[in-house]
Amino acid sequence: MTNKETLHPRNKHRQGYHFAQLVKAHPALTSFIIKNRYNQQDTIDFSNPDAVKALNVALVKKYYQVEQWDFPQGYLCPPIPGRVDYIHYLSDLLKSTDTKVKGKISVLDIGTGATCIYPILGAREYGWHFVTSDIDPISIKAAKANVDANKDLTKHISCRLQKNSDNIFQGIIKKGEYYHLTLCNPPFHKSLADASTGTTRKWQNLNKTVKGNSKDTLNFGGQKAELWCQGGELAFIRQMIEESKHFQRQVLWFTCLVSKKDHLSKLKLYLKKAQVSQLKVIKMEQGNKISRFIAWRFSDEPL
Repeated sequence: MTNKETLHPRNKHRQGYHFAQLVKAHPALTSFIIKNRYNQQDTIDFSNPDAVKALNVALVKKYYQVEQWDFPQGYLCPPIPGRVDYIHYLSDLLKSTDTKVKGKISVLDIGTGATCIYPILGAREYGWHFVTSDIDPISIKAAKANVDANKDLTKHISCRLQKNSDNIFQGIIKKGEYYHLTLCNPPFHKSLADASTGTTRKWQNLNKTVKGNSKDTLNFGGQKAELWCQGGELAFIRQMIEESKHFQRQVLWFTCLVSKKDHLSKLKLYLKKAQVSQLKVIKMEQGNKISRFIAWRFSDEPL
């Protein structure tokens, strides 16, 4: 077991991976377990996409009552401990809000991906109700299949295709709807070349050799819509801020992950110009990795 005590206090994975228990939940994980050469503890080869997928399938089965969870080959496989951390910190954000939040919690997930992982975790941990969106029809089809395959999730999650790739909230948030939260893990690369460089860096960090520039190499990190957009993360979040002004009475808190700390100063400036009433940057730690999300709101009064 690898200790992960920097995770959120309510995160079920703070004590690391209990492989014996995970194998019981998902026997297919057995074939991927190896011994760590430094301490001889059980682990997996994190450069092997199949091993990573098997581990995360085991995690959602054991801890989140997910009977079936799958996604097409080459799509991003989310690390569950880090994903659920975002959910727990969003719950804290709601609790800290001076506006009284009660009754059914409605959340909008922008760019849900093929796994639909944030809505599944939010529904299981807190009973939240989600609308999910994505510009990729394959992702939406796979996300809906994951929802439909698991008991009670259809009561909590609905999936919507964003038909206009130039929009984020437009075309998804409908008239009369109100959301307590929006969340997003944005594409952070500026181009395909930038995404490929990031994939190469991941392989090198795992002491692996990248063989050529094949599709399989890029698939280590995900598909186009999951990895990059014109202008990268900064441009994406700036557009999100601009669009959020049109829905300020329909959302209590807009939030978005920010992978690069250097982007925060510009994002704060954009939000100041948008005349938000409140802005927060919430830091999260996963082992040696520090991540964060930015949160803003305009009004305490819903529609």
